[in-house]
Amino acid sequence: MKKLILFASFLFIGITGFAQNKNAKATIEVDGVCGMCKERIEKASIQAKGVKSAIWNVHTHELNLIYNAKKTNLTKIQQSIADSGYDTKAIKAKDEVYDKIDPCCKYRDPKVVADHH
Repeated sequence: MKKLILFASFLFIGITGFAQNKNAKATIEVDGVCGMCKERIEKASIQAKGVKSAIWNVHTHELNLIYNAKKTNLTKIQQSIADSGYDTKAIKAKDEVYDKIDPCCKYRDPKVVADHH
């Protein structure tokens, strides 16, 4: 009986010791200028399969992510953001997609950026 309990204990410790935390955290820079940008960037991030949390800061342009690393990666998340019209350091939005975002969100236009400061 002692051997069985000892064996079960070692088995439990071994299984929990090798279990991996599938949640990854990352921060990426995403261009934008306002609250509407914040909503779109966060929505585009969440639409990437496996993203659990996405919070973008209007002032720092940092997007804090929590995602399941077994289901997605940063490239896929950044592509989802670019597909919504916003640039990241790694992936730029296509001009035709950028042109469709609201005029007050044209973060590539220095005048619009200045108006938001």
